[in-house]
Amino acid sequence: MDARFTELLTPYLPYLGDRELTADTPLREYGLDSMQAIELMLSVEDTYGVELPDEQLTEETFSTAGKLWDALSGQLGGQGSDPAPAADAV
Repeated sequence: MDARFTELLTPYLPYLGDRELTADTPLREYGLDSMQAIELMLSVEDTYGVELPDEQLTEETFSTAGKLWDALSGQLGGQGSDPAPAADAV
């Protein structure tokens, strides 16, 4: 997980408190609900310039920070942790 992903995810976890966000952090346990998961997905897609495939939009993908990162990483391909530049709105 990169720093940008951690910064993006943290506001969606109101019960995380001062705990460190790790790959094993259970997202639902720390406050991510279904509506926030949709907002988070859109934010991840916009930030990284990718689109998560429908088959990855599952409860399992959003169960931990690491599983969501794995889904994102698969879409980043050879980009590593550097996000694609966001398209400017016209």
